[in-house]
Amino acid sequence: SCLQTSLSIWGWGSLGLVLFLVTFGPFAIFYFAFYILCFVGGGFVVTLLFGKSNSEKYLEQCEHSFLPCTSVGIPKCIEEMKREARPIKIDRRLTGANIIDEPLQQVIQFSLRDYVQYWYYTLSDDESFLLEIRQALQYALVQFSARSKETDWQPYFTTRLVDDFGTHLRVFRKAQQRIAEKGDQMKDQAEELVDTFFEVEVEMEKEVCRDLVCTSPKDEEGFLRDLCEVLLYILLPPGDFQNKIMRYFVREILSRGILLPLINQLSDPDYINQYVIWMIRDSNCNYEAFMNIIKLSDNTGELEAVKDKASEELQYLRSLDTAGDDINTIKNQINSLLYVIKVCDSRIQRLQSGKEIDTVKLAANFGKLCTVPLDHILVDNVALQFFMDYMQQTGGQAHLFFWMTVEGYRVTAQQQLEVLQSRQKDGKHQTNQTKGLLRAAAFGVYEQYLSEKASPRVNIDDNLVAKLAETLNHEDPTPEIFDDIQRKVYELMLRDERFYPSFKQNVLYVRMLAELDMLKDPSFRGSDDGEGESFNGSPTGSINLSLDDLSNVPSDETVQLHAYISDTGVCNDHGKTYALYAITVHRRNPNSEETWKTYRRYSDFHDFHMRITEQFENLANILKLPGKKTFNNMDREFLEKRKKDLNAYLQLLLNPEMMKASPALAHYVYDFLENKAYSKGKGDFARKMDTFVNPLRNSMRNVSNAVKSLPDSLAEGMTKMSDNMGKMSERLGQDIKQSFFKVPPLIQKTYSDPDHCRVAAPIDDNVDDNIPLRVMLLLMDEVFDLKERNQWLRRNIKNLLQQLIRATYGDTINRKIVDHVDWMTSPEQVADAVKRFRDAFWPNGILAETVPRRDKAIRMRTRVAGKTKLLEVMPDELKHIIGAETTRKGILRVFEMFQHTQLNKRMVYVFLERFLETLFPQNKFHELFNKLHSRSKQMQRYKQRLHSTQAPSLQK
Repeated sequence: SCLQTSLSIWGWGSLGLVLFLVTFGPFAIFYFAFYILCFVGGGFVVTLLFGKSNSEKYLEQCEHSFLPCTSVGIPKCIEEMKREARPIKIDRRLTGANIIDEPLQQVIQFSLRDYVQYWYYTLSDDESFLLEIRQALQYALVQFSARSKETDWQPYFTTRLVDDFGTHLRVFRKAQQRIAEKGDQMKDQAEELVDTFFEVEVEMEKEVCRDLVCTSPKDEEGFLRDLCEVLLYILLPPGDFQNKIMRYFVREILSRGILLPLINQLSDPDYINQYVIWMIRDSNCNYEAFMNIIKLSDNTGELEAVKDKASEELQYLRSLDTAGDDINTIKNQINSLLYVIKVCDSRIQRLQSGKEIDTVKLAANFGKLCTVPLDHILVDNVALQFFMDYMQQTGGQAHLFFWMTVEGYRVTAQQQLEVLQSRQKDGKHQTNQTKGLLRAAAFGVYEQYLSEKASPRVNIDDNLVAKLAETLNHEDPTPEIFDDIQRKVYELMLRDERFYPSFKQNVLYVRMLAELDMLKDPSFRGSDDGEGESFNGSPTGSINLSLDDLSNVPSDETVQLHAYISDTGVCNDHGKTYALYAITVHRRNPNSEETWKTYRRYSDFHDFHMRITEQFENLANILKLPGKKTFNNMDREFLEKRKKDLNAYLQLLLNPEMMKASPALAHYVYDFLENKAYSKGKGDFARKMDTFVNPLRNSMRNVSNAVKSLPDSLAEGMTKMSDNMGKMSERLGQDIKQSFFKVPPLIQKTYSDPDHCRVAAPIDDNVDDNIPLRVMLLLMDEVFDLKERNQWLRRNIKNLLQQLIRATYGDTINRKIVDHVDWMTSPEQVADAVKRFRDAFWPNGILAETVPRRDKAIRMRTRVAGKTKLLEVMPDELKHIIGAETTRKGILRVFEMFQHTQLNKRMVYVFLERFLETLFPQNKFHELFNKLHSRSKQMQRYKQRLHSTQAPSLQK
């Protein structure tokens, strides 16, 4: 049935389609579809027009209806947006000083322009937000300025700043010592030094360690953000501080835009090195100081940089086409550069092989060294300290201190008797009082060193002691009363194998020679082939006289030295004309023969002559140096005559009999004829002045030694004796009393700082009230490590500094320093500092681009130049006081300390922390910094070690 139904439907449908096509034709279907489309489109258009008209009528009805109003906020917001921004008036006064406010306003403007405006204007044209930030910054600066005016900056600059620098240097020195004690060759010694430094810091500070801030950039940025937020909390009004958006903007500008770049620049070793060179730019580089730095350098980067630059200059000089007199100059320059390259190569090879030689240890194994007579040791501060240490080790200190005390007593007694005689001529009588004081002083010396009760007692002939006791009991004391016993004590120290003879075989003697600059560096020996050139045209095999040569020079003629002046010339150096003598030197050893040339001026000969005649008085009657000539001394005929006379002088000096008569003379001769720039001693004026100053200096030193060694019971009597002297002697006596009366008679070597205490601990000797003395003594203690040496030298230095300060400024020095601090914090100086900051960060009003890091070779050469400059500016007087080796090590230690970025950051942050603690004393910044640094890994390890060491004791 279903099939029949479907067939009927298809049938009827087919019939209807056929009838439709027959009736309307084949195109009727297209017409039908078009009519339907037009009907639908017309209906859509009519509906759209009708809906629009009805919607407009409805909106008009809504506007005139009485429906409730919309919310107030929307129209008010629209009104505020349509309203024109009113100008905000900002008070441009910041500090009350126009010269400071003007550059400060420029800094604020530049900061907002370069750190905020460049991105803010892409979001909005409304400047009210920028003005609010500017107003907040200005308010903070006003508060900061008010705090600064109320702060006393004198303790910060004269005490805390110096103490913090001294502490930083002490931590660095102890870190170096700790690494040296390990004795192993580490892969990265710089990284090990930084770790050890912060390890020592936490042991010294005990409450804080700044390792994270200085070594981790992320932690450093977090520390600066926290610090700036604390400062904004203190300086901003509460309403502005609660505005988080503005607070965060200001915090980021201060921390990342200003503080972080400034700290990075101040911590950059290359920047510090350039600044050091700029500070001492007026001094010329000295060839000998430069070569000493090369020979002492332990950084292969420095040596390679110098070598590369020397090779570059060498290549340039060899490419020049010169003739005539210029060719000799070029040859000398080429020879100098070849010598520098040879020294660098030798030093690099030694460092890479790990065969570094300690000059002192090497020299201690040699049997023969330069001999320094005992009488010279006893009058030289540097040499005397080493002999004093040795005498204390052997138990002979009583003999040495007795000799020193008698020297001081003699000078004091002579001065008092002279004053007494002059007063008697003026009709003043104080004979009994003065003689009584002299007798008390003499009895004090006797009781302390010679009596049966003396401990330790000077062991000397009992007959001489008994004779002295009888003289003291029955006669008036004289300056020469102890001379016989003193002479015996001197002979005992000189002859007894326990004392001076053994001292010459001790390592302390070698260290003494190093401090006196009488040890030669054995580090450089040239090639044996004799090829190549060196400084001043000498063969490379004889560039430097080594310690082996000095120590193995025998008394016979196995080493023969001949020298003669082969040529003369006239040089012009920076407008100064002088004669130069070329000396050809031949040295013949049993197994080799060497020849070189060196160049000397007449002034070098004169200085050398003065030096050896001072050391060897018998030579003054034998050696006669040709005299000076003021006019026409560049005449060729005169130069030939002087050349002949100087040749005769050299031949007499090098006579084997002369060398045998004075064995120690060989050192001075070799030093003079060495192929290097001659190191002069004192100039003519200084030598003439010494003839006047030395007696006074010796008298002051002897008086100091005498007073220092007397018992405390005689202090009052000696003070009364000094009252009888003139005004200058009275002041000197007060200095001596302050310096030496508290010193025990027999001074023991003290070892300070066993527990890593800060240098801010009170300095001894009551010098805290004397600002310059305190600063200089503290810096000398830390730079040259004086506290680790015997206390006698330190007290001598302190007394010398006291006398220097009083002689220069008198009692007004503290006032001058306070005035100088006031000047440093004056508006003019603060304005100048702000201008320098502005010009450094925004030169010509444009943000400075990040300075590209300089090439490593340039930075290395800058390091060499900086060290050379520092060594050169050190006065020779300082070397004579504390020793050449100590001076050199101290200066290089300070320079090395500044070559580590992390350690420099630590020092900058310490200065910043102390600055804020001084500026805001009521805000407990010390506790805040302890909390900010509490995440230190070194601090956590230190607490663990401390807890582990305390746990067993607590259990017990």
